[in-house]
Amino acid sequence: MSTFYEGMAEIFEVEPAAITPEFDLTTAEAQWDSLALVSTIALVDDCYNVMLDGTALAACRTIGDIEALVRQAKG
Repeated sequence: MSTFYEGMAEIFEVEPAAITPEFDLTTAEAQWDSLALVSTIALVDDCYNVMLDGTALAACRTIGDIEALVRQAKG
C-alpha cells in the first residue's frame, strides 16, 4: 500500500512517514473535508481499481478504516 500511503500524504500535505494505519483523519492536521474525500476516492480508484462509496468513506476515522473499506469493496 505504499503508493496509496504516498498519495494520502500528498492529500493531507504531510510527510509520507506520517501516514500509518493509525493516522487520525479527525485531527486538524488531517483536514478530512470534501476535497480530501473526493481526492481519496480518485486515489483508491487509481491504486486499487475500486470505487468507494462517499458516505462510507466519510465515516472513516483512520487510514486503517479506509484500508478496511477497500478490502471490503474488493470482496
